Amino acid sequence: MCGIAGVLHGTASARPMIETLTHRGPNGVRTEQVRGGSVAHARLSIIDLEGGWQPLHAAGNTVIGNGEIYNYLELTAEFGLEGQLATGSDFEPLLHLYAREGAAAFQRLRGMYAFCLIGADGRTWLVRDPFGIKPLYVLEQDGAAYFASEPRAFASLLDADLSEDRAHELLAFNYTLGGETIFKGLKRLAPGEIVEVIDGKLQAPTRRPFLSAPPARAVADEAALIDQLDAVLEDSVRVHQRSDVPYGLFLSGGIDSAAIAALMSRLNARPVTAFTCGFDAPGAKDERAQAERVARALNLDWRETRFDEADFWRILPQVAWALDDPTADYATLPTYKLAEAAKGTLTVVLTGEGGDELFGGYGRYRKALRPAWLGGRLAEPRPDDAQALARWRVQAKPPAGLTRLQQAQWADIATWLPNDLLLKLDRCLMAHGLEGRTPFLDPKVADFAFPLPDRFKVRGRYGKWLVRKWLERVCPAADPWARKQGFTVPVDAWIAPRATDLGERIGKIEAVRRVRTPEAVRAAFQGGGAERWPLLFFAVWSLIHLEGAAPDEALAQVVGAI
Repeated sequence: MCGIAGVLHGTASARPMIETLTHRGPNGVRTEQVRGGSVAHARLSIIDLEGGWQPLHAAGNTVIGNGEIYNYLELTAEFGLEGQLATGSDFEPLLHLYAREGAAAFQRLRGMYAFCLIGADGRTWLVRDPFGIKPLYVLEQDGAAYFASEPRAFASLLDADLSEDRAHELLAFNYTLGGETIFKGLKRLAPGEIVEVIDGKLQAPTRRPFLSAPPARAVADEAALIDQLDAVLEDSVRVHQRSDVPYGLFLSGGIDSAAIAALMSRLNARPVTAFTCGFDAPGAKDERAQAERVARALNLDWRETRFDEADFWRILPQVAWALDDPTADYATLPTYKLAEAAKGTLTVVLTGEGGDELFGGYGRYRKALRPAWLGGRLAEPRPDDAQALARWRVQAKPPAGLTRLQQAQWADIATWLPNDLLLKLDRCLMAHGLEGRTPFLDPKVADFAFPLPDRFKVRGRYGKWLVRKWLERVCPAADPWARKQGFTVPVDAWIAPRATDLGERIGKIEAVRRVRTPEAVRAAFQGGGAERWPLLFFAVWSLIHLEGAAPDEALAQVVGAI
């Protein structure tokens, strides 16, 4: 995982852009002039530590990429490339495949990636992986196309003007929608988009879909499906472990991370290092005890870290800095703390993102299966902002031919997953020079999971039915039939003692005043409720990214003395 930046069909150097992204690539920066422009790479060395520096060149083609192509060994063997490769990089086989197949080669990739490929055929491409695990932002300006891994790389090119529509979305959903970012003029490639750049202009994209309407197929019995699930997940975890540096996982008390832990334990001779975060706050939901039971059963090298009120106020401005493309998901806070704890021990971290979305884990999916007279409805957010909700419905519109449950899954995978969960994982880990990997979000896993009949996902009061049955077999210590606690950070308990003062201060901040009246802000803080945390986050975020404040200065302006 790395940071990339570039200028296509322009005379400017990409060096100033990449200098803002060195946290993503602490091992070094390289910049190179290419046909019609400049590209730059900040490297976090994962595979082929000596030879994998980018840009990479082969067969007259050039690539600069962020992420990992997990099936590079299989592609090398399938196409007989062994004697043609100059490095062991996971990106080099792509250059040889492009020489043979052109853009069709992009469909063969299994991994998480965002890259720019400049072909010997005179064509230039920007590509993002189908789930949007890795970010890619673009700007068209003065006849040139600029791209980079984070919005901060465009600071010298943008006026950092706030998009009020996106700010309304942030407060309504905790994330923003679609291709437009919160900075006017700056766009992000959608998951799976493949865009050709001609003379500095982005052409109409094609898209490699993350999911499609499932084909009709004969359904095996439950025992056979459990065997298939075991094989599919083991294969995904195996390729996600490909690394020349230390790897481990983040372990909660939930099913998804326990599943990853069970397979990593199976595939590794030495104990796998696992980090767990718990909350030191009265009444907080804390799954450390369950995580420890799993760790002991699987002989993991288990590391515990605690999150308390002091961490909340210390980490808040750091998270706001890291999330230049904002998400107000409070799970960013413990994710950042876990990355902070893992730095120096691990370089690659496997996590459980995507398990709920692919296998039907959320309670709202059970509502989607109920008949209308029992309150059944498609899962969708219920914000007060009608315009934001209307935009969400456009983004979340599924293809035809899906069941009601699949429609709900599709909506989450199209909106919430890339723009909240995966963005959170990318920024919080990359702030510490760590690579996050998500074995559930793999094309082969998705091809198995998404077409499953609804009864193998949701049954009675249980979601992820098939995963629970499998986990019951491979790791009973995970207690797969226990009631899900949920991942709740006790932010309101830490905000409440300062609520009146926060309401006054936040109501005066310029970006906040563009989307909320001071009276509405004061009412939100005095009355409690769900909008306290998003408003606090947005206030600190806006001071950092719109007004240029340092993180600690932004916190002091919003909170005062701690």
